[in-house]
Amino acid sequence: MACAACNAGRSLGLGKSVSSNRTFVKSNLNRFRSSSLSFSFNQFCKESISSPHFALFIRNLRSRPPNLFRFHGFKSFSSTSNDSAEASEERVAVLVIGGGGREHALCYALKKSPSCDAVFCAPGNAGIAQSGDATCITDLDITDSAAVASFCRKWAVGLVVVGPEAPLVAGLVNDLSKAGIPTFGPSSEAAALEGSKDFMKKLCDKYRIPTAKYQSFSNPDEAKAYVKEQGAPIVVKADGLAAGKGVVVAMTLDEALSAIDSMLVQGSFGSAGSRVIIEEFLDGEEASFFALVDGETALPLESAQDHKRVGDGDTGPNTGGMGAYSPAPVLTGDLQSVVMETIIRPTVKGMAAEGCKFVGVLYAGLMIEKKTGLPKLIEYNVRFGDPECQVLMMRLESDLAQALLAACRGQLGQVSLTWSPESAMVVVMASNGYPGSYKKGTIIKNLEEAETVAPMVKIFHAGTGLDVDGNFIATGGRVLGITARGKDIQEARDGAYDAAEAVDWPEGFFRRDIGWRALTLKQLV
Repeated sequence: MACAACNAGRSLGLGKSVSSNRTFVKSNLNRFRSSSLSFSFNQFCKESISSPHFALFIRNLRSRPPNLFRFHGFKSFSSTSNDSAEASEERVAVLVIGGGGREHALCYALKKSPSCDAVFCAPGNAGIAQSGDATCITDLDITDSAAVASFCRKWAVGLVVVGPEAPLVAGLVNDLSKAGIPTFGPSSEAAALEGSKDFMKKLCDKYRIPTAKYQSFSNPDEAKAYVKEQGAPIVVKADGLAAGKGVVVAMTLDEALSAIDSMLVQGSFGSAGSRVIIEEFLDGEEASFFALVDGETALPLESAQDHKRVGDGDTGPNTGGMGAYSPAPVLTGDLQSVVMETIIRPTVKGMAAEGCKFVGVLYAGLMIEKKTGLPKLIEYNVRFGDPECQVLMMRLESDLAQALLAACRGQLGQVSLTWSPESAMVVVMASNGYPGSYKKGTIIKNLEEAETVAPMVKIFHAGTGLDVDGNFIATGGRVLGITARGKDIQEARDGAYDAAEAVDWPEGFFRRDIGWRALTLKQLV
């Protein structure tokens, strides 16, 4: 399991970051931030932009000294105080890789970060650009590491944040780190924690991390024989990346056998399903646990819980996520300590011992077992969850840019995070037919009005574009994340659903029971 090339370039340090002048930050960038900008890479680099705000941004960017983006030390922080940010004068421009709801939420939080000069997103989407939360570089090829590095050097980007799993597994972090560009996310070797469930399970075995018992198979006949021996319910998983759809919780033997045929015989998930993991069924309540990791230190984030099934009452097929809320009452303070001590820290130490240090976000999908009340690891993701990221970013009050830079520099031990004591909830609006086939190009109206139905509502765009008339249109399966914050889970839920009802999109749908577990627990208490 040793990873010889893991975290390539970590010794290069942060490279490009230092204080910018206060006049630029206060007078010009604030105006630039508020613009709704979306450019092609070629447009951007040729400066053929007519926006006066953009031109002013470019002039100021180029007028700054060469060492503008180089930090002279790092100061720990626990809030977004403008005074403390101005005192330290540490500034950075950030490029977010991706174009979904998770990336919109990251852009939103980075835009609020006092130390963040500017936020770019590649490729982004229409909603991110129109909201002014980032400048979208629409045709920057994020699979081309050289093109990404060139953009970062040209525009003095001091931090790259990789959102989706595919570029991580493909090695974007390796390449940018070798180029001396600070990049938040794991190397391709460390990203195997998500890219291969077999890899993750073997790590759990070796370092005694609690997880469901399992066997892995590439031969369908052997897999079927094991399933018949174990009985149902049982879980069948594609080993590789399957866009959140490669897990079948089979309640009957026929369902399990059909899933094995689909993956190993019919090749429904391509190479991702060329090996399957057959796993014991765990009975309990699922929860999501996130931690920032700098290779050695793990800093827990707030808890969250999502809803994977497409239908009310947790029915229907699994999806990428139909809604989430934070905090998750099931993850008590005591349980969070157990998760850190038995799952997160052993994983971080184990990866380091294997020569494969993990830097980035560890997202542990957990099952709180009914029979023991203790957490077991279902799977790891190596990036912020979607839609959990939306509710976490709504509650985060600290400077996200500085926290992610600290992780890149191995300095998370100096960081503490401040969170709103309020609750947040996101309700995902999806195209009719999702997670199966669905129609693209349907018009979505009334989004601006929907954001005004409650004081703390934010709509994160996951799959939107603009038609020739300037209307928002749906371009994906999961399209919008209607997110709200409130004094408790009920108020957050009311805000999110009031906003969802205000959106005019006949071709979309959403679950109407997001948060039911938390509300049930609250009523019991």
